[in-house]
Amino acid sequence: MLFLGTSLTAGLGVDPDSAYPAVVQRLAADAGLKIDVINGGLSGETSAGALRRADWLLSQRVAVLVIETGANDGLRGLDPDTTAANIASLIGKARAKAPGMSIVLVQMEAPRNLGQAYTRRFHALFAQVAAREKVRLLPFLLDGVAGKPELNQDDGIHPTPEGARLVAANVFRGLRPVLDSLAR
Repeated sequence: MLFLGTSLTAGLGVDPDSAYPAVVQRLAADAGLKIDVINGGLSGETSAGALRRADWLLSQRVAVLVIETGANDGLRGLDPDTTAANIASLIGKARAKAPGMSIVLVQMEAPRNLGQAYTRRFHALFAQVAAREKVRLLPFLLDGVAGKPELNQDDGIHPTPEGARLVAANVFRGLRPVLDSLAR
């Protein structure tokens, strides 16, 4: 399973074993599911950067691709239509490399200081891409963690190890049906 994402996936500011992809791997093992997780998170990456790295990251055998991208697009106020196009192209590249790959998209949000119209458009792009590309959409990555100082590092953006455990539990809950189908 490849987690392609930003600093949130990379685990900025925490030990690599505390980043949510590593915790997802442990949760899967505890559930009797054997998966090998590849953390393809990169701090500061936009959806365009993820698209540029896709060929290299997908050169290895991947059964499940989890796409967490767009957070930095939103922080920079980039055009949601461009973000959507980049994510759709990324999904297309993944399908071309491995047609049977399960692809999961993670909902991301833009900061509210960019205005209601922007945050609505940004929020909507994930469901639109997921529906159009027929991929599973997971809830907002930081659901239950964002905005809670006790679960975030001093920057207010990146989860603490405890916050990452909550993120992993949310992600694993959404991934469980995908992983169960692969185990059959």
